[in-house]
Amino acid sequence: MEQETKDEKQLHTETVVTDADSDIDLRDKDEALKLVGLEKTAEFTEEFYNRLKRKQDWVIPPLCAAVYFTQYLDKTALSYASIMGFPVTGQGYNTVALSFYIGFLIWVFPTMYMAQRLRLAKYLGGNIVAWGVIMMLHAVPNSFGAFFALRLLLGMLESCVAPTLILIISMFYKKDEQGSRIAWFYMMNGVAGIVGGFLAFGISFIPDRGFAPWKIIYLLLGAMAITVGILVLLFMPDSPANALMLTREERIAAIERIRDQQGGTENKRLKKEQVIEALLDIRTWLIVLATLLTNIPNGGLANFTNIIVKGFGYTTKQTLILSTPGGAIGIISAVACGWYSDRAGERMLPIVWSLIPTLAGAAMLVGLNGTGQKGALLFATWIVGTYGSSLAIIYAYNASNTSGHTKKVTVNAMTLAAFCVANIVGTETFLPKDAPDYFPGKISILVLLSAQLFLCFIIRWVNGWMNKKKRRALEEMKARNGWTDADIKRERERAAFVDMTDKQ
Repeated sequence: MEQETKDEKQLHTETVVTDADSDIDLRDKDEALKLVGLEKTAEFTEEFYNRLKRKQDWVIPPLCAAVYFTQYLDKTALSYASIMGFPVTGQGYNTVALSFYIGFLIWVFPTMYMAQRLRLAKYLGGNIVAWGVIMMLHAVPNSFGAFFALRLLLGMLESCVAPTLILIISMFYKKDEQGSRIAWFYMMNGVAGIVGGFLAFGISFIPDRGFAPWKIIYLLLGAMAITVGILVLLFMPDSPANALMLTREERIAAIERIRDQQGGTENKRLKKEQVIEALLDIRTWLIVLATLLTNIPNGGLANFTNIIVKGFGYTTKQTLILSTPGGAIGIISAVACGWYSDRAGERMLPIVWSLIPTLAGAAMLVGLNGTGQKGALLFATWIVGTYGSSLAIIYAYNASNTSGHTKKVTVNAMTLAAFCVANIVGTETFLPKDAPDYFPGKISILVLLSAQLFLCFIIRWVNGWMNKKKRRALEEMKARNGWTDADIKRERERAAFVDMTDKQ
């Protein structure tokens, strides 16, 4: 850290309310409350906050990006292997593809509640190392049963990734910073698409001398996952309250910086009442539905895009290299949507913008089906993937609109469970009997994402209605208690780290 003047040090006081005389049981509240107390007493300059944010940005988003990059490559390795001599084909391939999501669905709730009780980043790092080993083991078998089991375990281990990264981002950043930070790691889907395409293209030139080239992909990606897992174990902070990369003063500042956001940091106790509130919140189910609608197409496209492109008449090597422009478009879409989401304070409209190119691409795939217009069909497969940015915005929506640690964990887990169900269904919309055109699957993309377009406006209206209701309630509270705006601000600060939900 840069040297500070004497006046700055006095301004950055570490005075903390201990709550020794309070009836608040700190063991039942947010971890941050034990460090900073109920009321804001430490003051920091904006320059200090900005310097702290830059320090966090050099560590947290890059590590999140590395994790997401690794996860996407590992998850989609099967797509590359499918056109490089993978021994399981037909319906067996479909079943192996969906087994990942079965494992994900089985384990997403247990893994999130385990992560809540344990050190968040350490739990994530351990899972990454474990799935790296599983990836490398893919190079051993040649039978359906073994691949099914390995993909099942892979899905279980990877199920903690997105919810954990969302929680980490929400603990360290303000609401108007979360969308862009989540986009920074989510754009790794596009980066991984480019890198994976070139990697598979290069490996495809290696002659098969008793060791199939697709096995090399699994060995390389498994080793990469183990490396990333070790980096996460060493450097990723668990929360602002115990981040080793920050000084004590910086930890207090990191917590105070997000106090007004009322999102809290973490709480180690599973609270039944917050689980119930999450289940009864209409917004939870609207987000679950939105996740289903946007990810049923993903289940098919993630595993069958290369097969579809090869069906246009391209060779295996051409198909691998021609998949990379779609990744570049995905990067641009994710970054643009995340930036706009934070800048405009919007979550639903960026999803609408991301769906428009997808719908155009899906319409081209349907309308030009069987015409033999390779160039136009290839372009359609590139732009159809922009819908992927919608999931990043849904992640940001959950991070910024849900308070109460158990509720946030539950909503994130439900979102990822819906993601799994959608991908399982999506895999089965691309059936072997429909190859190589997969026309019913293309129709499903067009229909489902058109419905998602309208759902975005419904969610936006619900949020607006709830905000108006909240403002009325605040005005009534001010009138009833004779409070000023300063009193409201004080009460908000006192409630920031007592692990209350957004409704409470």
